[in-house]
Amino acid sequence: MTRSTNGSASRQKKNRRLKEARGYRGGRSKLWRTASETLVRAHAFATADRRRKKRDFRGLWIVRISAAARLRGISYSQLMDGLRKAGVELSRKELANLALHEPAAFDALVEEARGARAAAAAAS
Repeated sequence: MTRSTNGSASRQKKNRRLKEARGYRGGRSKLWRTASETLVRAHAFATADRRRKKRDFRGLWIVRISAAARLRGISYSQLMDGLRKAGVELSRKELANLALHEPAAFDALVEEARGARAAAAAAS
C-alpha cells in the first residue's frame, strides 16, 4: 500500500499560514518555520493587547475628565466622589465624551458633584 502524504491539506495549511504572514520582513514571510513562529508570537501579542486596550482607554478617559475638571476648579477624585454621593452613575467613557463635546452638561455635573459633597460635609 502506498504512503499517504495528505498533500493537498498540507499545502493548503502552508499557503494559509504564509498568506497570513504577508507583509512581514524577510524570512518571516517566506520561510515556513520562521513564519509559523512569528505568527504564534503575533497572536499572543494580539490577545494580550486586546486586554491592554481596555486599560489604555480607561486611562485616556480619566486624563480627559481630570483636565476638564481642573479647568472648573475641582480635582478628579473630588469630582468622582461628588458624583458618587449625588447618585450619578455615568461611566468614565461617557463623562469624557461630555467633557469633550458637551461642556455645558459637564459643568452641570460638576456643580451637582460640588453640591453633593457640600451636603455630605454638612450632614457629618
